[in-house]
Amino acid sequence: MLKEYIDAIKGFAERNLPVINVPVELWYIAWIFIFGGAILGGALLFAGLGAYVERRVAGFLQSRLGPNRVGPQGLLQFMADGIKLVLKEDLIPDAADKLLFRAAPYVLFIGTLGVFAALPFAQNIGITNINIGLLYIMAISSFVVIAIIMAGWASANKWSLYGGMRSAAQIISYEIPIGISFLLVIMITGTMNMHQIIEGQAGGLHRWFVFRYPPFTMIAFLVYYVAAMAEVNRTPFDIPEAESELVGGFHTEYSGMRFAMFYMAEYANMFAVSAIGTILFLGGWQSPLPFNILVPLGTDFISSNQFFIQMLIWLEGFGWFLSKVLWLVFLMMWLRWTLPRYRVDQLMAVCWKVLLPVAFFNMLAVGLWLLL
Repeated sequence: MLKEYIDAIKGFAERNLPVINVPVELWYIAWIFIFGGAILGGALLFAGLGAYVERRVAGFLQSRLGPNRVGPQGLLQFMADGIKLVLKEDLIPDAADKLLFRAAPYVLFIGTLGVFAALPFAQNIGITNINIGLLYIMAISSFVVIAIIMAGWASANKWSLYGGMRSAAQIISYEIPIGISFLLVIMITGTMNMHQIIEGQAGGLHRWFVFRYPPFTMIAFLVYYVAAMAEVNRTPFDIPEAESELVGGFHTEYSGMRFAMFYMAEYANMFAVSAIGTILFLGGWQSPLPFNILVPLGTDFISSNQFFIQMLIWLEGFGWFLSKVLWLVFLMMWLRWTLPRYRVDQLMAVCWKVLLPVAFFNMLAVGLWLLL
């Protein structure tokens, strides 16, 4: 995929710019740094804006105003929050394991941003295109569990330790329904390559996997979405951070930018799981219409320059992808301020007694459907 980018950019440069001989390896390295920096910056921006939007959604649902002082309609509130966290003192408890305490936020952020490396944001737009994309995502996301346990253990605080233990049990449990939902899509497509999964949903709304084998794939999508909310510790599954029981859970002792990294990772995880759900069930960058919108419009004004036409295809695909992801993120925010928190026993019962049997039944039903 990187080769396609580089060939397109070099072809455009050769036609429009002075000839510059650059080794292809440097193009690869430059692209990785550029795209990696864009993802990091996008994750930070999304965390800030996501916090602002969530507070506005909470205000709307509870008949409150939400942020409305810093900037017009409170739009600069996220910048004020960021400055506040940067200026706060970074405290480490005396009894803490200082090495693990310092490392935990970075390990969490590595596991979070590592998922983005395998996500295709539009046709041929992504850091990498690997044949085992789903397996890679399941593997790299396990860093989150390790980081949370590190944070809870290293804080030398019993509330933090309880939160870390709860989170480990919760995430490991809910990974099983998620994995089975992945298997269902793999059975349909015969591949773990995320680009090929999206390409298999081309042709309009009725080709998206969520509507392909009703009602089984619809149920699989719901199983995935509910389990994904538990994976990212969102209400009603925010047991690891239950303020009424555990003060703040595994990040109770964190302050300043280390706390901000946990906060940003939560919103980046919300985007990541919503993006995965969009790729697997909602067509990824595919339009709900059986044709492109921008390309016919663009060809009326732009000559038959394949580079610009490809840019229009990328732009439209990214727009559809982002709109679907943001809708799923908004739904998570909506549910947070609508539903009460589960007890620990209820949370585990939902996984082992509800989601897991339903996920297995779905997998068997779709397997029989494909066989017959």
